[in-house]
Order: sequence, then C-alpha cells, then structure tokens
Amino acid sequence: MTLPVTILLCVVALAIGAGVSGAVCYRMGIEHRKKIAEAQIGSAEEEAKRIVEEAGKQAESLKKEKLVEAKDALSRSRMETEKELKERRSEVSRQERRVQQKEETLDKKIESAEKKDENVQRKLKQAEAKLAEAEKVKENQLTELERISGFTTEQAKEYLLKSLEDDLVHEKAVKIANYETQAEEECEAKARQLISLAIARCAADQVSESAVSVVPLPNEEMKGRIIGREGRNIRALEQLTGVDLIIDDTPEAITLSCFDPVRREVARLSLEKLIQDGRIHPTRIEECVDKARREVEQTIKSEGERAVLETNIHGLNHELVKLLGRLHYRTSYRQNVLNHSIEVAHLAGMMASELGVDPTLARRAGLLHDIGKALSHEIEGSHVQIGVDVCRKYKESPEIIHAIEAHHGDVECHSVIAALVQAADAISAARPGARSENFENYIKRLEKLEDICSSYDGVEKSFAIQAGREVRIMVYPDKVDDDQMVIVAREIAQKIEQEMDYPGQIKVNIIRESRAVEYAK
Repeated sequence: MTLPVTILLCVVALAIGAGVSGAVCYRMGIEHRKKIAEAQIGSAEEEAKRIVEEAGKQAESLKKEKLVEAKDALSRSRMETEKELKERRSEVSRQERRVQQKEETLDKKIESAEKKDENVQRKLKQAEAKLAEAEKVKENQLTELERISGFTTEQAKEYLLKSLEDDLVHEKAVKIANYETQAEEECEAKARQLISLAIARCAADQVSESAVSVVPLPNEEMKGRIIGREGRNIRALEQLTGVDLIIDDTPEAITLSCFDPVRREVARLSLEKLIQDGRIHPTRIEECVDKARREVEQTIKSEGERAVLETNIHGLNHELVKLLGRLHYRTSYRQNVLNHSIEVAHLAGMMASELGVDPTLARRAGLLHDIGKALSHEIEGSHVQIGVDVCRKYKESPEIIHAIEAHHGDVECHSVIAALVQAADAISAARPGARSENFENYIKRLEKLEDICSSYDGVEKSFAIQAGREVRIMVYPDKVDDDQMVIVAREIAQKIEQEMDYPGQIKVNIIRESRAVEYAK
C-alpha cells in the first residue's frame, strides 16, 4: 500500500473513533442529567411536604388565636350589654319614683284646691250677704242724702255730669292751647325758614291778562275795510276764529272778546297780519287764520318744551308737553297758569331738597298740578279731576296723581310731595302781585267769611280785615268763657277751611271783653 492510502485510512479510523467516543459521551451526559433531575424532584417534593406541614401548623395556631380573640370580644360585649341594661333599669326606677312623687304631689294639690274652693264658696256666701247688707245701707244713705240735699238721684247725676263737663272743657281747652303752642314753637320757625328760602330763590315775573285783547289800527278807514261789504269780512273772521270782534267808538282800535285765550290769540295774530297786508277779503282772511293757527300751535309746543327744560324734567309724554304749552294762554285771576306752574315746580323742588325728599318728583308734580286747566273748558268736571284723569291716561306715577288730586284739598294729603305741592301752590298764588280779583268776588268772599263766623252761638260781631286774611270775632262774655274761646276758634277755622276757597291762610281772632260801667251822680 502506498503512503497516501495509509494516511487516508488512518484519518478514517480516527474519525470513526471520534464519532463512537462522542456518542458514548453524549449518552453518559444524558444519564447524568437524568439523575440530577430526579434528585432535584425528590428534594422539591420533600420541600413541598415540609411547607404544607408548616402551613397547617400556622393555620392551626392562627385558628386558636382567633377563637381566643372572639371569645374575649364576646365576653366584653356581654359585659357592656349587662352594664347598659343595669343603667337603664336604674334610670327607669328613678323615673318611676319621680312619677310616683309627682302623683303624690298632685294629689296633695288637688286636696288643697278642694279645700280652698270650699273656703272660697264660704267667703263668697259671706260676701254676698255683706253686699246685700251694703245695698241696704246704700239705699238708706241715698234716701238720707236726698232728704238732706234736696236733690233726687237723677238731679244729683245731672249736677255731677255738668261739673265734670265743665272740668273737661277746661282741660280740653288747656291741652289744645298747649299743643298749638308747642306745634307753633317747633314748626313755625322751620316752616318760615323753608318758605322764605324758597320764595327768595324763586323770582318770577308776572303779566296780568284779561279776557279781551285790543288790536290797534293805523287809521279809522281800516275799520270799514275789516267790516267789509255788508259785514262779510268781520263775519268770516268771527266764524273762522270763534272770537267776537267789538268795533265801537274807541278810536283806532278793535277789541277781541273770547274766554278761550288760544282762539283770541289766533284772532289777534290774524287781524294784525290782515292789517299789515292790507288785502282784506274772505279768502285772504282764511289764509291768515290758518297761518296764525299754525304759529300758535308752534308757540304752544315751544312753550311746553321751554317749561320742561326750565324745570329739568325728563320723560314727559309729548301730549302732556303740548297741554303745558296751552297753559301759556290760560290765566287764573289774571295770573299766567304756565308761569304759575313753573313757579310752583321750582318752589316745591327747593322745599323738597331742604327736607331731603326727591326734588325731581316734587318739580314734576308742581309742573303738572294745574294741567287740567288746559282742557277745563272742553271737558266736564273740575280742573283737578281733569288733571288726574289726563295724568292717569299718560301713565304718570301714583305720587304725581295724588299730588294733583290733593293740591286744593279735595282729598287728604298722604305724602310729603302732595303737601309740598299744596304749599307751593298757595305761596305762588298768595304772594303780592301774583293775582288780582274783581271787586264783586272780593266782596262776596269777605261777606261769606263774616257770615261763617257770625253763625256760631255766642258771637256778637265779626269783622273781616286785611283783605280777608284775618277775621276778628267779638263774643258775648256771659255765653263764651275763656276756655270755650279756644274751642270756638278751632271750630270756626275748620269750617272756613271746609266751606271757602282762598289763597294763603286766614287768621281767626276771638275777642272777649267784660266791662262794668257805673256813673257817680
């Protein structure tokens, strides 16, 4: 054999030997690992048995501990329950003893009350017997008194009542005098201060107007042109304006007569335009009247807005503003009603500010208090009721409506605003130069004032002086004493307030004088 073959055979033999040796080693490794695994499993089983035995022992021990604890808790609970039951039994026993004691006390009280009732009944019988005896004694005494005094029981009662009435009259008069003095001392100074301050701060011009207007003419020839052929011009002017034109012997003047100041103003403006234009015929007259009516309406609107701005009042309905403007042409005792309303608004607002009341509300009530006069000739009813209805229609507040309703005393004042408007209205109307009154009404007012005063029993004479601002009453001294004078003065003042309308206030003076006259001969 050659060397290569030998080497090849050696290599093959080595490979086979290595393979057999590896197989033997692998088998031996497997067997070794198997023994190790069996040993570990045996050890694990022994450890598991040990753990189970220890767990059983611990569970048994824990069970015994829990049983001991449960027994202890049950024992404690039983002891607490027995203690609580014992305490409740003791409390029930105490309550029973207390109820028993109360029942015993109540029985004793009932017995005592029964005894007292018996005593009361006995005393009541004794009192009735004594009362009967006293009645007999009273009858005997009354009989004796009637015999001694010479008065019967009824006569004695009348005498006592008469004496009591005289005493009460005296006390009443004294109290009235004290109350009036106190009220005057406390209120007069404050009232004078407020009123004087309000008057001093309100300076209003006044223009007297009447129910007629006079239109001057450039010459006497103009009268004929105004009359026209067969009077057609003057008839057209009177028919369109509703005003009477009086053409008399007054040189170069025509008088317009109408109680509606708005119509009279329209007629005056129309006539002035016609005179200035010179063309006077029915068609031209109608044009001038329409133009004058529009001017008057514009004036009414502007005057209403002026009044609202001057008094600083906001949110007034535009219809009320127009009615205020109509008051510019309305007069009361020759006092311009719009200026009077503005003046009342300012006075009421200033007095409200001094008293700490809402001045805006007071000014609004003062401005609207105579709003009914703008419609009084068109609607039935007094200007007060018309004003109330108009303001209620245009959603004015209840305070404003009440102030309007109460400003002439038709209803009693229930608010400070109403009282301030009433006072401001009286101040504006009564101040010097504000109003004028015709002679007949003046005389009637004085006569009515004297008649009211003379209607009282015991009045000898009465005299109205100082233009009706004061009345002096002479009384019979034997019929009216000093105490009754106070009461009579009060009653006369109240009657004057109820039956008369007058500006400002009227002072009532009662004079009682006793004279003894004798002549030495």
